[in-house]
Amino acid sequence: MPKITDALQDVNELNDVNSDQQDKGLEVDLAFDRATAARLGITASQIDNTLYDAFGQRQVSTIYNDLNQYHVVMEVAPEFWQSPDTLNDIYISTVGGAVSGTQATGAVAGTTAVSSLSQLTPAQVASDAVRNQQSNAIANTTRGNVSTGAAISVTPETMIPLAAIASYGPGNTPLAINHQGPFVATTFSFNLPVGESLLNAMGAIQRTMTQIRVPVSVHGEYAGEAKQFQQSLANEPLLILAAILTVYIVLGILYESFVHPLTILSTLPSGGVGAVLALLIFRTEFSLISLIGVILLIGIVKKNAIMMIDFAIQTERDEGLDPREAIRRACLLRFRPIMMTTFAAILGALPLALMTGEGAALRQPLGISIVGGLVLSQILTLYTTPVVYLYMDRFRLRSKRGWDRWYSRLVGDAPA
Repeated sequence: MPKITDALQDVNELNDVNSDQQDKGLEVDLAFDRATAARLGITASQIDNTLYDAFGQRQVSTIYNDLNQYHVVMEVAPEFWQSPDTLNDIYISTVGGAVSGTQATGAVAGTTAVSSLSQLTPAQVASDAVRNQQSNAIANTTRGNVSTGAAISVTPETMIPLAAIASYGPGNTPLAINHQGPFVATTFSFNLPVGESLLNAMGAIQRTMTQIRVPVSVHGEYAGEAKQFQQSLANEPLLILAAILTVYIVLGILYESFVHPLTILSTLPSGGVGAVLALLIFRTEFSLISLIGVILLIGIVKKNAIMMIDFAIQTERDEGLDPREAIRRACLLRFRPIMMTTFAAILGALPLALMTGEGAALRQPLGISIVGGLVLSQILTLYTTPVVYLYMDRFRLRSKRGWDRWYSRLVGDAPA
């Protein structure tokens, strides 16, 4: 986690990078000399078992009476918990071979020996250490004949002080281990520089995690505003698709046709492109508010095509005109109301796009997307909608003729 924090602090797209990992708690780090321990015949398991006997609350026995049972737990006296100097009074037994967990339990290597040796002078302890080395050498030669089930001696001649093979010093440790579910977790927080978007910051975080080669066992996910932004991006295509599908169903019911609703929906891409271009020109992020503007454009932009297509279909059905003449008359007669409604919508959205002051950052993307989409769609749809109408009408007629031929052939082959 410190490596990730240091790497993210060097990313230009992020400011004030911090984490909730408080790793300045104090601890005692114990380091032992493996070479010296091996020379004295002490294994890592012996050291571990001795320290666990002293500080790990090992259960060594059970006392039974008529009504209950009591667990006997071995540990050093509570007054020795408060100072790391207690490690100087810990002794390790070297007789009896390798010490397992159960054997160390019976030996009481880390506790009873302390009281018997705590009264010795430093000179006596040093002389005892020399005698221990000599006796250990003899014990090592006969280790194969010693029964592992025998009781372990705790006399001064068979005990090695922990300080002879280990040293301790202050260290740092986390004050608390945070979790999300069953997993250990660290939360990183950051701010955005002025003019930087959250989308760019998220991309920079992904690149940084790849560059420092974070292990595959470390998984990350966004939280807070970043998570909400990611979820909104994931839902945007579904929202737009649902809106378009709803419009298609309503128009299909209105015109009793599967084809002409597609003609009206053909005006929507120009509105979306105009909204995106306007946001790019004004260097505005495509946020959730901008998406709301695009959804509004779905309802506003298609009214140009509705005004033309509705008149053309009605004229074609009532007066029997061909599609070309019907759409031409619709374009001439509906031009003025189309321009009036479009300019009314643009002028209504301009205050949102041009406003300043408090709340402007929230409303400007909405106004910019509406104005940009209306301007571009107004320029294009006046020319593209009649063309799309003619092509779709020809497709409808060809499909109808093909269906009629297939149906008549099917009915003609059927028995009377």
